[in-house]
Amino acid sequence: MTDQPKQRAIGQLPMSWLPFADAASEGLPLRQLLRLSLFQVSVGMASVLLLGTLNRVMIVELSVPAMIVAIMIALPVLSAPFRALLGFRSDTHQSALGWKRIPYLWFGSLWQFGGLAVMPFALLGLGTYQIIGPSWAGEVLAGIAFLMTGVGMHMTQTAGLALAADRATEETRPRVVALLYVMFLLGMLVSAVIVGFLLRDFTPLWLVRVVQSCAVVTLALNLVALWKQEILIPKTHQERAAPRPMFRDAWADFTAGGQAGRLIVVVFLGTMAFNMQDVLLEPYGGEVMGLSVSATTLLTATWAIGALVGFALAAKWLARGINTHWMAARGLLVGLAAFCAVIFSAPMGSNALFYIGSAAIGLGGGLFSVATLTAAMTLPNAGRGLALGAWGAAQATAAGLSIAIGGTVRDVVNTAALNGNLGEALATPSTGYSVVYHTEIALIFVTLIALGPLVRRGTQTNREGRQLGLADFPT
Repeated sequence: MTDQPKQRAIGQLPMSWLPFADAASEGLPLRQLLRLSLFQVSVGMASVLLLGTLNRVMIVELSVPAMIVAIMIALPVLSAPFRALLGFRSDTHQSALGWKRIPYLWFGSLWQFGGLAVMPFALLGLGTYQIIGPSWAGEVLAGIAFLMTGVGMHMTQTAGLALAADRATEETRPRVVALLYVMFLLGMLVSAVIVGFLLRDFTPLWLVRVVQSCAVVTLALNLVALWKQEILIPKTHQERAAPRPMFRDAWADFTAGGQAGRLIVVVFLGTMAFNMQDVLLEPYGGEVMGLSVSATTLLTATWAIGALVGFALAAKWLARGINTHWMAARGLLVGLAAFCAVIFSAPMGSNALFYIGSAAIGLGGGLFSVATLTAAMTLPNAGRGLALGAWGAAQATAAGLSIAIGGTVRDVVNTAALNGNLGEALATPSTGYSVVYHTEIALIFVTLIALGPLVRRGTQTNREGRQLGLADFPT
């Protein structure tokens, strides 16, 4: 068969053969849906830069203390609880043109672009490249850049997901959200590979070019994503002057179920257990395992692959009617084995074991997040938006605190170890990292203890009594 008949045969294949083709609807065709999902790619790329490449560059190449780096990384994460407020504001936004989501998506893109555009210069000021100005200027400018990028990411993602949900039908909305989640992970995976390849030979000027190129790509992707995606429905003066609803009554209804408090504690502890290593995994690979910038950046891709595998396993198990709390416990046990693999990779000198541990962290963390998110959605007396807001607030706050604590513990312990205060056997750079990983293992056991009473409550179902599947997961 020649090339032209092959091309004609491929072109005649029905659209239903494409992945997630069943997520399309008359109001949101597949081409528009795929174009809209590009905002998730930009957010995934920013996540790779903030949580992967840049923290390793600051710690290893620029010799910035891990405590300062951890605080920088924690700034955008700690702003994540405001996502519930941003989503609520976009729900109730009264525009004369009728737009609700596009203004938030646009300004989120600008914040994200601006933060990435100034970030490399601020990072170089953290190191030895600052010539004039006060000594604290680098820290302040870097903190502002990280905060701008984080706020932009959260605003863009919240408004984009809401816009996709608005345009989808009741039947296709869960599959649309599932597609957007997969696009986020694919964005992380592809960005980690590309950025790692570009930074294989690190220089300060090349860092500026790569990060600012990511800023331009971010704005381009988001512009393509939002173009002509929201229908103009002008509002009357009376509609715009109508009072907005309050959170108070909804929150009281949410906490009346009895399980909400314990589930939030479980989410907080489990997120602390999985996220203390976020700022340390790539520096550990560079400082202890001797990996290059390019090789350590691939750790994010490895983590994303593990998370995708966890996503598929969660779908399979939920289809079989597994108790969501049992699935959370499985994720915690996978994380326990993962951190053991990372710890033993240094004395064994095994890069393969280190990468396996990194993938298993993604797998365990993905299972835990999906399981607790599903449990939050099925809490009694809980609206979906409020439950997801509480879940997101607990997870984001724990993630930010754990990142800051992990970097601080690593700095304090390594200072004492390398000064000989802990004995000759522990006077190595791996000691501080090892303490953090052992702390995470301890937190996993504490989380399992807190999870126990919830497991005994039986299999979780939603209000209609059916088991939740992959398509029901929001992101």
